[in-house]
Amino acid sequence: MGEFMGTTICAVKKDGKTAIAGDGQVTLSQSVIFKNNAVKVRRIYNGKVIFGFAGSVADAFTLSERFEEMLNKFSGNLMRSAVELADLWRSDKVPRKLEAMMITADKDTLLIVSGSGEVIEPDDGVCAIGSGGNYALAAARALNKETNYSAEVIAKKALEIASEICVFTNGHITTEVIE
Repeated sequence: MGEFMGTTICAVKKDGKTAIAGDGQVTLSQSVIFKNNAVKVRRIYNGKVIFGFAGSVADAFTLSERFEEMLNKFSGNLMRSAVELADLWRSDKVPRKLEAMMITADKDTLLIVSGSGEVIEPDDGVCAIGSGGNYALAAARALNKETNYSAEVIAKKALEIASEICVFTNGHITTEVIE
């Protein structure tokens, strides 16, 4: 049996709100759609933090569980939690790199966190990860610059566009917004 992969996650921070949208497809070994309606965007830390994950399903769950542990340890401080999590990988306190990435946000901060110890804050408040990430990113940037759509509408429309191009992304979209 192969590895469960895939998904696209897109986030937009605009006008005091941040939206993260993700599709629902889980792909098995690059060739079989195993599930259509998985939920890969969630609220954690009493609803004060939202995140979406992409990559190997098992690794994505591990990454999100470790991140939630850090949030609890550092009283919900998003940046500190992300940096401390990244330090685990950099200091080899975790035996292997995870084949997963995550986008996370609270009311102030938007971050990309990788399973290899990278923490990136996007310059323009728009980011995307996963198999259709580049398609969603291009769509979200264009919609952000050329329309007056809200963060939620831009993130969702960007995912819809990616789902029309990327075979590992579908149109079953879950969106969470934080302000």
